Amino acid sequence: MHISILKSLFQRDLQKLKREIEAYHHEHHLWTTNKGIRNSGGNLCLHLLGNLNAFIGTELGNTGYVRQRELEFSLRDVPKEELLMQIDGTMAMIECTLEELSEEDLNKEYPIPVFKKTMTTGYFLTHLATHLTYHLGQINYHRRLLDH
Repeated sequence: MHISILKSLFQRDLQKLKREIEAYHHEHHLWTTNKGIRNSGGNLCLHLLGNLNAFIGTELGNTGYVRQRELEFSLRDVPKEELLMQIDGTMAMIECTLEELSEEDLNKEYPIPVFKKTMTTGYFLTHLATHLTYHLGQINYHRRLLDH
């Protein structure tokens, strides 16, 4: 596995996340839920940022970020500009953190057990990249469904 590939995937998809958030025509729709849609686009964005800042920033980059996961799903009406700034900060953090990792680091065990099992750092970073794309698709669908 190559760190440059991981950096590229995270940057690509965080840029897409930024474009999705920017594309909401009505800012209040970022926080709208509807029948069968439990999580708003804004909350999914907060969840992704919290997830990446905790698992990459705190655990690998020693940033000191303290995750408040429950707020990722309960906060409402965070201004679009604030979300965009948080995305930019997350992109910068990932770039700096991954820059400090070696290919050897990817083969080491991730510092904490996740899902009640151990795994390599490379495996978990790959999981985080796919988690990002999964929720990115949900945000895209949410925006197109509710923001026409």
